[in-house]
This record gives sequence, C-alpha cells and structure tokens, in this order.
Amino acid sequence: MRIVGIIQARMGSTRLPGKVLRDLGRRSVLGWVVRAARESRALDDLVVATTTQAADDAVSAECDRLGVACHRGPVDDVLTRFMEALAGREAVREAGAKAGAVMRFTADCPLLDPVVIREAALVFRAVPGLDYLSTSLARTLPRGLDVEIVGRAALERADAEATGFHRTHVTSYVYAHPGESRLLGLAHQPAADDLRVTLDTEDDWRLITRVVEELGDACVPVRTLVSWLRARPEVCALNAHVRQKELQDA
Repeated sequence: MRIVGIIQARMGSTRLPGKVLRDLGRRSVLGWVVRAARESRALDDLVVATTTQAADDAVSAECDRLGVACHRGPVDDVLTRFMEALAGREAVREAGAKAGAVMRFTADCPLLDPVVIREAALVFRAVPGLDYLSTSLARTLPRGLDVEIVGRAALERADAEATGFHRTHVTSYVYAHPGESRLLGLAHQPAADDLRVTLDTEDDWRLITRVVEELGDACVPVRTLVSWLRARPEVCALNAHVRQKELQDA
C-alpha cells in the first residue's frame, strides 16, 4: 500500500504567527517535520500543503530549499487542500500509482519521532481493511508526537460529507462519524500524555528550544525525550498551563 505523507503548514497561526518557519537550531520548524518524515523511511511520497495567501510564499520558498513538493490550496478548507495535494502528487507519478492512505502531519510538531511514524505505517499496512489509525484515539504520547493515518476511501467519504470545522481538521470527521469504518488506536507505555511538545504559544517555544539546546539538532526517541523531561520538572512547567484549543475553535 502506498502511503503519502502530507504536512499542513501556513504562516497564519492565530496564537503564534509564523511559527512554522522559526529557526530551531540549524533548521526551520517545518524542516524538522520534513526530516522526521523522511527519516522514518515509511512514506512513498511527501508533500507540504500550504495556502494561496501571499504570506505563504515563504512556506513555498522553504519547501524549495528543503527539496520537498509543495501544493497551495484553500486557507480554511484544509480537507480540500489535502485532496488537491494528493491528486497533484499522483498526477506526476506513473499511471496506477494511487495512494491507499495518507499520513497527516502538522508543521508545528518539530519533535516527531521517526520510529513512531514507521511503526504506525507498518501496523496500518499489516491490518487489512483498516480505515484510520492514530496514537491519539486514546492518547498516551506527549501532545506533539502523535501520528495518524487515514485510508483513501475514508478520506474521500469525509471530503464528500464533512462540513464546518471537520473540513479544517481533515481527519476529525472520520473518527467522529466512523460508521462502518475500522479504527485502531496505538498506545505507548509508560503514558506521557500530560506532557506538551507541540508549538502553539511562546511558552511552547521556550520548552522546545530548551530541548533542542540540550539534546541537539537530531530526532529524539520518545523514551529519551520523556525521560529527559521527567527529570526536569522546571522545563515541563514552562508550558504546563497551555490548553489545547477545542476542535471547533482551532
């Protein structure tokens, strides 16, 4: 089964504008996500899906610098943006090379673990008829390290039926309206879902930069990252107060 990775990225964050192109160590935040996806060796293709807004010319330019494909589509209808990006990648591939599934990434999760990405892809490919797999159905990983994969048929159903905020979140319609879809959650122990390493506020930035300053410009295994954070409660406290937006508000 071909799995295409799609990274959604734009400059227009409401809480932290321009976050995806901030310099983190020796590369951009987006560059960290692209590297993790590539190092997983789990994907058959990779594309960044950004918007047609002028501010996202910078995202497109960074994609050129990183050597990763870029598609530009609607601002708020991210589901349409994904479907267009998928169709665009298939158009440049050989005939018949259609994707069976999409792995969705967001460009504000620079500390992704390539091993978790690879494990998720291996499980998805190994379970016949699976429509959706995620580490966040029953969250055990720190927020910012989750991985999700959606089968093509389920994504097409969502595109045909989803409205409102489900079009912004791409996959939420699939797990909120499963119907006859087969969903699978992956759990990692020991649980560390109380930790937060996604980038949405300045306090998130303070924590993530501390991690990179100490652990270096490399993809860090989940267990190593969690152990490092557990040993430093003062670092965890930097963004412990930050609350994730509800789906309908993000």
